[in-house]
Amino acid sequence: MSRFRKAVLAAAMLAAVSFAGAQTAGAYPGVGRVATPKEVAAWDIDVRPDFKGLPAGSGTVAKGQVVWEGKCASCHGIFGESGEVFSPIVGGTTAEDIKKGRVANLTNTTYPGRTTLMKVPTLSTLWDYINRAMPWTAPKSLSTEEVYAVTAFMLNLGGIVPDDFTLSDKNMAEVQNRMPNRNGMTTKHAMWPGSEFGGTASPDAKNVACMKDCTPEPKVASFLPDFARNAHGNLAEQNRPVGPQRGVDTTRPEGKALVPGAAAAAEAAVAQKAAEAAPAKPAARTDPAGVDGKAAIALTQKYSCTACHSIDKKIIGPSFLDIAKKHAGKTEYLAEKVKAGGVGVWGSMPMPAQALSDAEAKTIGAWLASGAGK
Repeated sequence: MSRFRKAVLAAAMLAAVSFAGAQTAGAYPGVGRVATPKEVAAWDIDVRPDFKGLPAGSGTVAKGQVVWEGKCASCHGIFGESGEVFSPIVGGTTAEDIKKGRVANLTNTTYPGRTTLMKVPTLSTLWDYINRAMPWTAPKSLSTEEVYAVTAFMLNLGGIVPDDFTLSDKNMAEVQNRMPNRNGMTTKHAMWPGSEFGGTASPDAKNVACMKDCTPEPKVASFLPDFARNAHGNLAEQNRPVGPQRGVDTTRPEGKALVPGAAAAAEAAVAQKAAEAAPAKPAARTDPAGVDGKAAIALTQKYSCTACHSIDKKIIGPSFLDIAKKHAGKTEYLAEKVKAGGVGVWGSMPMPAQALSDAEAKTIGAWLASGAGK
């Protein structure tokens, strides 16, 4: 266990003991108790680069493909190459990279992007992140076998392990020696806790701030002409809806530079103009007979539908209002689509099957079929 983890666990246990002691003394009656070993174990799930903390278990590439297609492909693509939602996971690595432990495309300025397998140096990072954060709509819902299996499948997509491979806690270190960028990590920055992985007490960079011959602030000399600004469609709509990439809204004119202190006034003026132009809000409507809108909305939140859909805006999937407009009155159809998932109706991004009951699916279907509350 690293010094950092020891310090955090010690602090947590000390706080619990302090509360328990205070309770005994009567200072804070009914507040706090000592955390049980089982509670600490449930929280302490991280896996280190030397694989300490890794639970016993295994999973095959074949099993991983089943898990992937059911729970991962909707965001990452069938072969882990999709960049529509998140950055691609697979691609950009070669057999030579696996042999040398350094990914050549990381220094290739003409290569279009950086995939996960190109960047990540440690297999423990991959396993740990899948275990604690995936799938996106239901973190920590994968079993230990499923985490091993889906990790094995990803490695297989990258050519790191063969088709018939079984990944386990017993051979993780062996597979680590085939990670394409395993030699691309440094611990010489003095930010690595403890000394187990070759860390240092002082950083490898000893730069001194330069306060002379500074580069002048660049000035924009020209802008895209108004007639060409939106010639090929709105750039904001051509970028994926999540992640750091954002496109400028080309349906609006180029922003003008503001003098100091004018930003707040300009924003207020825009907001006022928008408020004056906005149509009056329609009176609230009650749900049609037999449709429980509150229950339907609660179910969309319970099953993380709202991670990909909103009421009136497209996120990853269409808005609930767009679905309601297109499939008005089709309760049974919508209930079936909610449960079974599908692809092709609204584009190429598939929606995975959902683990909810027939009654719950029908509640959501009826709500959508009746207009989604509008």
